Amino acid sequence: MPSRSDPAEAITAAVAAIASADAAAAAEARARQDRLTKPPGALGRLEELAVRIAGMRGCARPRLDQRLVVVAAADHGVAARGVSAYPPEVTAQMVANFIAGGAAINVLADHAGARVRVVDAGVLSTPDAAPGLVRLDLPRGSGDITRGPAMSRETAERAIAAGVALVENERRAPGLDIVGCGEMGIGNSTAAAALIAAACGRPAAAVTGRGSGVEGPAFEAKVAAVEAALAANRPDREDGVALLAALGGHEIGVLAGVYLGAAAARIPAVMDGLISGAAALVAVAIAPGVRDYIVASHRSPEPGHGAVLETLEAEPLLDLGMRLGEGSGAALGISLCVAACRVLDEMATFGEAGVSDAGPQ
Repeated sequence: MPSRSDPAEAITAAVAAIASADAAAAAEARARQDRLTKPPGALGRLEELAVRIAGMRGCARPRLDQRLVVVAAADHGVAARGVSAYPPEVTAQMVANFIAGGAAINVLADHAGARVRVVDAGVLSTPDAAPGLVRLDLPRGSGDITRGPAMSRETAERAIAAGVALVENERRAPGLDIVGCGEMGIGNSTAAAALIAAACGRPAAAVTGRGSGVEGPAFEAKVAAVEAALAANRPDREDGVALLAALGGHEIGVLAGVYLGAAAARIPAVMDGLISGAAALVAVAIAPGVRDYIVASHRSPEPGHGAVLETLEAEPLLDLGMRLGEGSGAALGISLCVAACRVLDEMATFGEAGVSDAGPQ
């Protein structure tokens, strides 16, 4: 799927390229699982995970050698409402930390054998050029969603198309078999809560969590900000681009594009926590077929993430109480996906190992 200069056209092309999971490949993978040297089902959900990935990849014995975590970063106008425990300049400081390799996602991605691509999707202040940084031509920060939309529809389309293009570029070189979706942005859990409330039809208080650790009056201000954003912006929940433009952030748009681009290329996309989940809702609203290519890595204690999982009908692989973001849970999810596929591909069958099967039960 070639890159396109027109954002709306690029999104349309990605949506048109999304096909259902390959049932024949999944069936062949399941049949092999039943012949491996173990009692049927003995590896639990790892077996079904491998079968799902076989269907995504269209290959009965998929290998996930080229692994990537995208960390998209942007600033948010709503941060001025006192909704975070940290000041807005922390977004740029953490981007520098990602580039230097000092963040949790750097450690966990290295553990998973995944490269990290840091994307400046609208940080207020970052270097024009830095090793490993992809700097997009997007506005420096989104609007204050308590007073109006986060961005124009055209900007929302540009952010999504940039995510699609990122996947295309990574596929060409050095290659891509699985991608994890991570983010950074002071104030983005407020934007994500508002987007999730609108997309899932939930009240603000039901989906707004502590985020960076806000308590007391700061938490009350955060809930009030989400309520104000919903009152000021009433997007059509069936229109993913409108949801993003009204309530999201540029990094959420980029991740939505990553989900779209991954699904179009038959690549598993591993969802992280709250903000990554909000991006998944945008992508699925644009193209329901994206759902087949999303792997939920973990369950965040953020209440909005539970709404995302329920809406997507996704069962997370892990529940470790993690709520960092950055793609930290996605990196662990990638590790499990790799393990599941390696077992499917490399473990011997009863016939190959010369081990007697249990026979008919």
